[in-house]
Amino acid sequence: MAEILSKTFDPQEHEERLYRWWEEQGCFRPEKQIELGIASVDGPSWCITMPPPNVTGVLHLGHALTAAVEDLMTRYYRMRGFDTLFLPGADHAGIATQNVVERELRKEGLTRHDLGRERFVERCWEWARQSLERITEQHKRLGISCDWTRERFTLDEELSHAVRTAFLHLYVKGLIYRGAYLVNWCPRCESAISDLEVEPDERAGHLWYVRYPIVGDGWDGPQGEWGSGQWAQGAVTFIEMATTRPETIPGDSAVAVNPDDPRWKELVGKTAVLPAIGRPIPIIADDAVDPKFGTGAVKVTPAHDPTDNEIGIRHNLEAVNVMTDTAQMNEAAGKYVGQDRFECRRQIVADFTREGLLVRTEDYHHAVGICARCSTDIEPRISTQWFVKTKPLAEGAIQAVRERRTTIVPEREERRFFHWMENIRDWCISRQLWWGHRIPVWYCDDCAQETCAIETPDTCAHCGGRNIHQDEDVLDTWFSSGLWPFSTLGWPNTMSPDYCRYYPTSVRETGYDILFFWVAREMMLGNAMTGETPYATVYLHGLVRNEEGKKISKSMENIDEYDPLNIIDKYGCDALRYTLMTSSTPGLDMNLDPRRLEGARNFTNKVWQAARFVLSNTPASITISDALESDQLLALPCLQVPDRWILSRLNHLIQEVTRLFESYQYGEAGRQIYEFLWGEYCDWYIEASKVSLYDDTLDKQGTQMVLLHVLEIALRLLHPFMPFVTEAIWQALPAAVRRGETVMLARWPDAYPQLIDGQAESDMHLVMELVRGIRNRRAEYGVTPGRRIPAIISAGNASQTLETQTGILCSLAKLDPEQLEIRVSGGAPDQAATVVVGDVVCYLPLAALVDLDAERQRLREAIGDSAARISRSETLLASEFAQKAPPHIVQRERDKLENLKAEQATLEDRLATLG
Repeated sequence: MAEILSKTFDPQEHEERLYRWWEEQGCFRPEKQIELGIASVDGPSWCITMPPPNVTGVLHLGHALTAAVEDLMTRYYRMRGFDTLFLPGADHAGIATQNVVERELRKEGLTRHDLGRERFVERCWEWARQSLERITEQHKRLGISCDWTRERFTLDEELSHAVRTAFLHLYVKGLIYRGAYLVNWCPRCESAISDLEVEPDERAGHLWYVRYPIVGDGWDGPQGEWGSGQWAQGAVTFIEMATTRPETIPGDSAVAVNPDDPRWKELVGKTAVLPAIGRPIPIIADDAVDPKFGTGAVKVTPAHDPTDNEIGIRHNLEAVNVMTDTAQMNEAAGKYVGQDRFECRRQIVADFTREGLLVRTEDYHHAVGICARCSTDIEPRISTQWFVKTKPLAEGAIQAVRERRTTIVPEREERRFFHWMENIRDWCISRQLWWGHRIPVWYCDDCAQETCAIETPDTCAHCGGRNIHQDEDVLDTWFSSGLWPFSTLGWPNTMSPDYCRYYPTSVRETGYDILFFWVAREMMLGNAMTGETPYATVYLHGLVRNEEGKKISKSMENIDEYDPLNIIDKYGCDALRYTLMTSSTPGLDMNLDPRRLEGARNFTNKVWQAARFVLSNTPASITISDALESDQLLALPCLQVPDRWILSRLNHLIQEVTRLFESYQYGEAGRQIYEFLWGEYCDWYIEASKVSLYDDTLDKQGTQMVLLHVLEIALRLLHPFMPFVTEAIWQALPAAVRRGETVMLARWPDAYPQLIDGQAESDMHLVMELVRGIRNRRAEYGVTPGRRIPAIISAGNASQTLETQTGILCSLAKLDPEQLEIRVSGGAPDQAATVVVGDVVCYLPLAALVDLDAERQRLREAIGDSAARISRSETLLASEFAQKAPPHIVQRERDKLENLKAEQATLEDRLATLG
């Protein structure tokens, strides 16, 4: 039922009400679209799965941008008649969730070990369920049209089954293996993490130059206790190197130099003695050593550095792990056992100083890897983990992009994708956690074999023994998230209705910063599990920054101003969505300027007020002629030039907005809708319509029909950007106009090229430019806004056109209809201001605009003042100022002089016009 619009649009009055109504009506469900005949089971389908938000996360502007763009896409394709599914869900966020729950336990004086694994997982589930409800409600406030009846969670029973199925598939193919390799280890989380979960932290540190004694020249080893000051007594030859991590010195297995470095060539093959430990270590040559770093010699610690690990493998060096899971020094660290790694660093530096083995210390700025979850410094260390062989999987993903089965928007991101995928390293998928998908491998205590299975086994698959136990580790969260596009649709049941209908999905929309975190994994696993690329398009948006272009972080004093929910409370959901989408370009960061939010809120109110005007000036019983959407429109006798003009502009808009949507240029589409509604429909057509609406002698029907028709079509175009204000207005339209209960399920408008009327656009352009020019002249001469003035228009061939538009000219330019003369040609009257538009000249008699004597006096005074300022500027520029002042200051003065001269010329011209 149509509603009466209130005086202003109050988002809080409409948003919750309309969203609840949409849900109750089933508008988000594909089945509803098919039931109403908007989509067909035999027609095209379109599907997007929501990037599963972190169950521990608080909604931020990145989520808001993702949700806004995805919902815009969904609403567009739904209106296009596609069988459309927007599937929501969340991931269990293994490390993050476990950290949060453990933090809560610490408040109770407990650890997870006090509870035991089963009870701890129960606490995680309890916390996750509460968080899922919160996340769902937050996303609903963004107005996203997800089918919440299909909401998924990565630890759901069906998705857990999919995870085990995928693991077994890769395991059987030999693409999953277990072994002891160097990994990124977080001592705080006590777990391995992937390369992508390590963030670089730029910081000021130190470069310590140390030296190791070399056996020979009468010295064959330590002469006293380490730290006594006698340890290296008698040593003659040393090799000097630089390190940023003295705490790893006890784990050194060699000293390496570049084979082409002449400084150390004679020492290659000799033996150094490792300080603090006393272990003999070889001096070796390896191409990986950068001669420009430090002294050109480097310590090699295979168990605690990726490059050193590779050197160690090439030279068959021992990998000595000197730290525990919590980054305490272990027994291999000798006298430093039990110390924290940073305490050990300080102690080793002090001991090296005492022994005369610290040469010098330099300040050094470098990047240190930290855990993306808890910001703890990462420790590379040898650990037994599960890995996925990614090279074979990456080949399928690369091929899908090269063959255009999946396209990446913007296209330039493809180069980054190829580079990363072609240089991909094996993926460490095991995590030393309790919360998550436990690795589906069981070890037999009888035969020492392992069993991998989907269903939990009772016996060993090799010997039949019952003494089996499951692997303690869980899978990386990104493993289950990598299955998201198809596990959420029913896979591995390939006969599932949703899987058959919607897979492969249509789009993956996400930030460019997780192209490799997530998109690459989805593509690798999608191809491996289903034989198909998981989606046709990858659309990447940029990061949202503050108005100064700075990264938005929790440490900002005004961080609450960037909370999406606070922004919605202040400006409304539509304003936030419109701002995010029209301020962004695929793949580029955007700056969120509060002025844009204010402008978007003003836009919602402008559209609202326009709708109120239209509805108050059209009868509720009006019907829209079918001719308004056919090529018979131009034959309707009741339509005037402004009517034909706005309909022509509308069809231009439909064409252009549809093209922009199809090419993913959503920001430009939104801006063009804004320019049409505000700049053409509101500012010009509505104002022009008042001529017939307020004159009882004129036919109003055509104008009323066009007002409603254009408004209704524009609401459809605007709806994907601003769902709430468009729905609220739509509900208020006469039933015969809206032809449906919700704009969300209305048909996307088609453009009719036959209705693009070049003559009407040309005629209206002439009228608009004349009005603008007259308004400018009125402002220049200070004419009071409501005062009507005479005009003489020499129109040439346009005289007949302008004769038919005198009502609009008089109304919008405030001309006196009794003193308006339109003629084909004629000379210019004396003392008149002019407005020139092409071949048309409009004369405005000055006597009607101003008091001529007073204006002459004012202009003379202004010219005198201008001449004085010009003289001062010229004098300044002729002085030493021009040679001594900074160049930009001098240029600023020159620009000022040019402006003053131009201003004086204008004043003199106006004075000459007055005679």
